[in-house]
Amino acid sequence: MKIGIFGAGHMGGAMIKGWINSKQFDPSDIVVKGGSHKTANELQKKLGFTLTDSIKDFLRCDIIYIAVNPSIVMTVITDLLPIVKEKQIPIVSISAGVTLAEMSVVLGPDYPLAHAIPNTPVQINKGTIGISYQNQLVDNARNLIDMSFNYLGKTIETNEDLLGIFGTLAGCGPAFVDVFMEALADGAVLHGMDRKTAYEVTARMVSSTAELMIATSKHPGELKDQVTSPGGTTIKGVTALEKNGFRFAAIDAIDTIMKTD
Repeated sequence: MKIGIFGAGHMGGAMIKGWINSKQFDPSDIVVKGGSHKTANELQKKLGFTLTDSIKDFLRCDIIYIAVNPSIVMTVITDLLPIVKEKQIPIVSISAGVTLAEMSVVLGPDYPLAHAIPNTPVQINKGTIGISYQNQLVDNARNLIDMSFNYLGKTIETNEDLLGIFGTLAGCGPAFVDVFMEALADGAVLHGMDRKTAYEVTARMVSSTAELMIATSKHPGELKDQVTSPGGTTIKGVTALEKNGFRFAAIDAIDTIMKTD
């Protein structure tokens, strides 16, 4: 499989790293067209993918990703049209704000399209990817899109109008977890643990707790109840979180982003 991608910024770069990290792609099989910020040039020196300035080089790709600023998605789509129309190369936009319907106006109602929102853990093949498919998408195009994403993490199909909240939760959420982990580690440092150990213990605890929830399919409240013995230390800590508005702060962070968008 040969993958083409427009844009090698934070998300595009993370996806490129993930594909190469999966060991399923030769770096030369990934064709990248960067932007004016030259981030693709620096990344290419490290990873060895094919960097091009010619849109014609995307003719040899099996699938094309668009990972550019939403303001230029339609420009990229328009530029691609003469190249991809005959071969019907599947196109996946990972840019928010431009819908499948809008892209279909240029490419046509039957063109194989998908709209996806990944998060940065795709770079270590642990991403969570929300995806919506064009209604008329044929099976072979969908299988190709799914296969390329499967190397990057877990794909979850959702309605396109929910990709916004999906992106907020999966995309912004890691920053909230990072703040939480930093705060927990600070608490451990306050009581004598060295910072390196505090960060490792915190990260492993958060990772394994998340994996336990996924593996058991249990409600997070049920898992919490399993470690909050009556009158014990954990319930006292949970009470302190409640006293300081921990739950509301998390809900309000998501709500604030959605209202801003």
